[in-house]
Amino acid sequence: MEPYVYKGRLPDGLLVAVKVLSKSKGNGEEFINEVASIGRTSQVNIVTLFGFCYERDKRALIYEFMPNGSLDNFIHKHGSEMAKCRLEWKTLSEIAVCIARGLEYLHRGCITRILHFDIKPQNILLDKDFCPKISDFGLAKLCKTE
Repeated sequence: MEPYVYKGRLPDGLLVAVKVLSKSKGNGEEFINEVASIGRTSQVNIVTLFGFCYERDKRALIYEFMPNGSLDNFIHKHGSEMAKCRLEWKTLSEIAVCIARGLEYLHRGCITRILHFDIKPQNILLDKDFCPKISDFGLAKLCKTE
């Protein structure tokens, strides 16, 4: 079952995305992987995790809100308003370079190397300025740096 994502607002007014996981596979290993992986990162091209809930069967992640949604909305026709908006080649090139920087950070810049294993347009989120952020670390693996 797919997770549900809701738009929310923190008490200080900050917009957030709340990803609620209805049923996690197994013992919640994917959820723990996502929290452990993304909780160790701090880079402009990695989505910021503000908090989480892990209480019995209630599991949720609180992320920074990305007003332009996923890159998938701009490269595939879904009939939405965003799909009608075409990104210029310069913007697409900048997005590709920024994604590469984010991956390089995960592979070389973190204390613990993180392998994402699920890079696809749906997992690349775009902020208000179309700066891409890598998201969805459920399949990520933490590796030793050696």
